[in-house]
Amino acid sequence: MANIHRVFINGGTGYIGQRLIPALHSQGYDVIALARDRSRNKLPWSCTPVIGDALDGDSYRKFVEYADTFVQLVGVAHPSPAKAAQFREIDLKSGLEAIRVARDVGVQHFIYVSVAQPAPVMHSYLAVRAECEQALVASGLPATVLRPFYVLGPGHRWPYCLIPFYKLAEVLPQTRASALRLGLITIQQMVRVLVRAVDEPCQGIRVLNVSDIRALCRLQTGTKKKLL
Repeated sequence: MANIHRVFINGGTGYIGQRLIPALHSQGYDVIALARDRSRNKLPWSCTPVIGDALDGDSYRKFVEYADTFVQLVGVAHPSPAKAAQFREIDLKSGLEAIRVARDVGVQHFIYVSVAQPAPVMHSYLAVRAECEQALVASGLPATVLRPFYVLGPGHRWPYCLIPFYKLAEVLPQTRASALRLGLITIQQMVRVLVRAVDEPCQGIRVLNVSDIRALCRLQTGTKKKLL
């Protein structure tokens, strides 16, 4: 394991965060997770809960000072085109505040879950995530950016019916690149690669697309291949 022991998670009560916290704890990491007071009971037991507002970085800044890694997972639940205003009010604001605080306190590694780009749908969602990526680059923080398209798992299973169409699209020359970039991955794959990203901090900006996430998860147990 790398010499990183404490991870601050913004968005620990969400779909990914509730699964990532126990996974990090099982690897020996000390996890601090932000939550609103009314949501703290949704955090897994295997973390230290702190109360604050994801839209106000100063409300949790002092806790980030103890962390080596910052993981930004805040986002509007069940994104849809109808939630364009919420994406800017929540996803963008929380992302920019997280980057500002992490830069100011000197976090060693910032991890941001973005989205596959370009994509033919959810343009307002993509625009917000791209804006956060640009701010992250401008900050100078060493960072890993993950770009999934759709994460399969409990409550997110309907796209399973699209898998045969994806398989066909991935072998046709005219659709292969788009099918791979916009491919489906599972929540287990996301968590596994997030843990690897925490374990292997980078210098500069490291981007992991759908193909990268899949490739890392195809490795046999015990095989060690460094992230890109």
